[in-house]
Amino acid sequence: MNVAVALKAQKPESMQHEESTSEQRIGLLREEVAEGSDSAGSSTALGGSNLDLSAGKENLNVLQAMGKLNFWLLFLAMACGMGSGLATVNNISQIGGSLGYTSKETSTLVSLWSIWNFSGRFGAGFISDHFLRQRGVGRPFFIGATLLIMSVGHVIISSGLAASLYIGSVLVGLCYGCQWALMPSITSEIFGLNHFGTIFNMVAVASPVGSYILSVRVVGYIYDMESPPDEHACQGKHCFALSFFIMACVCLFGSAVAFVLFIRTRKFYRQVVYARLKSFLEK
Repeated sequence: MNVAVALKAQKPESMQHEESTSEQRIGLLREEVAEGSDSAGSSTALGGSNLDLSAGKENLNVLQAMGKLNFWLLFLAMACGMGSGLATVNNISQIGGSLGYTSKETSTLVSLWSIWNFSGRFGAGFISDHFLRQRGVGRPFFIGATLLIMSVGHVIISSGLAASLYIGSVLVGLCYGCQWALMPSITSEIFGLNHFGTIFNMVAVASPVGSYILSVRVVGYIYDMESPPDEHACQGKHCFALSFFIMACVCLFGSAVAFVLFIRTRKFYRQVVYARLKSFLEK
């Protein structure tokens, strides 16, 4: 008994901190299981307890992560946001041409999109860090918020009004950059760092999947349907109006999915991620 006490006293402080964090996580998970059993009837629509934190267990491998609902919620939200963002930038020249923009003006649109894409990547990291550090707000909240704003951008583009493509491109580019900044942080926090590279790249597959569906099967298909039979080009706002309205609805759906992920992980963020970050900052 004395030997065990002596060995425990010799453990490095970092190991003792890890053990206390693990004990806190286990207790949190047990608490969530109890809460989930009490509220099973009200949370059936979310596939179980709203605050099921079993997917928040650190250091999952890729197969374990893919077996969690939180993984697919994040994947689906990213497919909606990144897919619609890529569909916009991939077709921005054709959109400009159909609305009567010159080649110089469409080049400006691409530049605007790129600049605000960079700004979003920088700003999302700073803002999400601030709210996580100060209030314990989980990063999935900001995925939902950016998808909501991106939906507004798509609606503006679909209107075909004067300067709508400029305003819409700025909003879509900004939110697209935000999502690329938030996705790796969320992945590492929810699923851990041991297999971060593999899990992150599996989540990132959502980008080409969403892009193919929205760019080829939605935007491209509707553009071809709206084009005159004997011509390869379409002129007028009708060429893309329906496509961007559909993408606005897709982003609204993605926003709802992201907010479900936020609700499911908010207690995990407050009691584990926020507590760990606060402990680190106080050292």
